[in-house]
Amino acid sequence: MLRSHHVCPHRLCWVWIVVFVCLLGCRTHPLTPRKIPLADSHLAPQVLDDAPQIQRGTPRPIVDGIGWVVGIPSKLILWDRRVDNHRIGLETEVSMAEYLEQNELDGVRVRLNQYRPGEDWVRLVRNKQVGAGWRYTVGTLSVLGETVFPGRIFGGDHYNPYTNTIHIYSDIPAIALHEGAHAKDFARRQWKGTYGVAYLLPVVPLYHESVATADVFAYLEEQGDPVAQAEAARILYPAYGTYAGSAVGGFIPNYASPLYWAGVLGGHVAGRNESDRILSQTPAVLR
Repeated sequence: MLRSHHVCPHRLCWVWIVVFVCLLGCRTHPLTPRKIPLADSHLAPQVLDDAPQIQRGTPRPIVDGIGWVVGIPSKLILWDRRVDNHRIGLETEVSMAEYLEQNELDGVRVRLNQYRPGEDWVRLVRNKQVGAGWRYTVGTLSVLGETVFPGRIFGGDHYNPYTNTIHIYSDIPAIALHEGAHAKDFARRQWKGTYGVAYLLPVVPLYHESVATADVFAYLEEQGDPVAQAEAARILYPAYGTYAGSAVGGFIPNYASPLYWAGVLGGHVAGRNESDRILSQTPAVLR
């Protein structure tokens, strides 16, 4: 009689963790520092205005307190209480401003814990760098989601290519830079709407995320800030692990998939290893 071979889910998870950690531990891997080129950038002059490029939401203790609680799962996943804390410090803002300036991202609007759906609807209409077909379908749904489910409560740092706007709710410079890198990546794309829609397909986000993350590491390496590099590794590796776990987990909801959590754990292990490697090569006086 032939016997069926059953693979233990827990064993499969451990295999995936080992594979993922080994992958990110190789000399060349998806998150290896690589700058996004700017030579062929396609900017969005239609959304330029006289308003400040980086704007802050007015502090609202009750609303922000609710948002902090709603963001607890994200804090646990990335193991950092600054995730979705809705209190953006000066360091994060300055890091974002310097990155935008050095990469000539003038048309990008940054909202630090700010809810301005009316202005985002206007930016959606004005952003002619994205074809009308994509803007008024997928783009409309994206802004509608931001309107009905305000990040001021539900969190979720992200870049919206249809409005060319970055939304930040976490006080972590590396996360802000990562969203800036998404804006930089989209700036060079001629078919921005198609590139954005591709992100919605299975597995494809791994490419978008690796491009943005690799650019952040290249940028911080160029800045000569090993402490920032080490911190970025600790947060961006497990963040990438959430996408890797989702990709191998298939159509199972993220939190219900053991492979998703294996990706997160693998990201944490790889991130800690990379962080320790960077700091071990850094003179104590620079730490």
